[in-house]
Amino acid sequence: MAPGIPAALERPHFIGIGGAGMSGIAKILAQRGAKVAGSDAKESATAEALRGLGATVHIGHAAGHLADDATSVVVSSAIRADNPELVRAAELGIPVVHRSDALASLMEGLRAIAVAGTHGKTTTTSMLAVALSELGLDPSYAIGGDLEGPGTNATHGAGDIFVAEADESDRSFQKYAPQVAIVLNVELDHHANYASMDEIYESFETFVGKVVPGGTLVISADQPGAVELTRRVRDLTSLTVVTYGESEGADVRVHKVTPRGLTSEVTVVLNGKYLTFTVSVPGRHYAHNAVAALAAGVALGIPAHNLASAIGKYTGVKRRLQLKGEAAGVQVIDSYAHHPTEMTADLEAMRGAATGSRLLVVFQPHLFSRTQELGTEMGQALALADASLVLDIYPAREDPVPGVTSELIIDAAKAAGADVTAVHDKAQVPAAVAGMAKPGDLVLTMGAGDVTDLGPQILDHLSS
Repeated sequence: MAPGIPAALERPHFIGIGGAGMSGIAKILAQRGAKVAGSDAKESATAEALRGLGATVHIGHAAGHLADDATSVVVSSAIRADNPELVRAAELGIPVVHRSDALASLMEGLRAIAVAGTHGKTTTTSMLAVALSELGLDPSYAIGGDLEGPGTNATHGAGDIFVAEADESDRSFQKYAPQVAIVLNVELDHHANYASMDEIYESFETFVGKVVPGGTLVISADQPGAVELTRRVRDLTSLTVVTYGESEGADVRVHKVTPRGLTSEVTVVLNGKYLTFTVSVPGRHYAHNAVAALAAGVALGIPAHNLASAIGKYTGVKRRLQLKGEAAGVQVIDSYAHHPTEMTADLEAMRGAATGSRLLVVFQPHLFSRTQELGTEMGQALALADASLVLDIYPAREDPVPGVTSELIIDAAKAAGADVTAVHDKAQVPAAVAGMAKPGDLVLTMGAGDVTDLGPQILDHLSS
């Protein structure tokens, strides 16, 4: 049976309750019986889902939204110090709890799997959640995206396993003490918080060092940053290290990945035996995510062949190469990719699926700081598409940076030989894409911002 509710979280108030990470914690607490309240900037399906679980959700931020009897105010690193509800919490003496501390407390007493890495966390966490549920283990999970099947990013399960996406962006993953840690890859990102790869390595070393004694680290044997991290943590004698990938020395070796349209067939060698299973999303990188999930489940004592079959039931997570629909012979797919490595992986996967047809991309850069540091690489990635429309930068939590615009990406893309057009008015995109697309083409909306809203609009224009 899962643990109860920590006293500080009996009547929590979440600022930004509709966010991917915050809403998951709020959902689990509501399902455990906490009196959950919170606020968000705008109405959403997530807000409505929380209300369905008994939570009180206010739209907009105001001091009056915070109840005097709240036991804590839960915040993420994105909440600014002048938020009126945060200011009111200080006036009332209500404790402020970071999202990561709240999540860590929910994992206590359970066998936790924490999934970390610069890319692929949401997909891998989702694969584990689906597979463990399929096997009747009824896990709890908290994910940074909504599963296609259950349609939610979090749930409180009756089983003794908790699967969590572990976010390195603000070092919050250092709060967790999992039995199994997965590290998919280690790259420089989140430039507002990390100045160098050394800082990134130090942060991941701290995360790995929190694995409970006797626990397991599942880590890529192929990705250079992960290989370096493995070298750095090999001396942690209380840790079992399990490597996976295509490298000859990998403990769980990827023998073959066979593309099958928008799916893949994966064969691995585990304990000297071959095991083949299906991954219901395209691309080699997603196949590797599935193998990481397999290795983590095996580390908890779950039979590999059962896990492999159950992973095959995974049908995707929203915004991770999610098929939005088809109209006039054109398929529209949505991708959350916003870092050059992710962009390249998803574009290569789509290139493989677009045999004999064109790949058209609508890309929205995410964050000024990321564009400033990686804009050239983003542009080079877009050269994998037949044609791209590039939107203005989605600022999210950041203020504009002088001189940093989408032109950095467009110039790099053109230098790489790409067919790229700037579009400053997002409302013009659906008609523009409908005018470009021909039967058989694939259209990919790509980015971590509100570019995802364009998929249905593009389909409407294609249908008219």
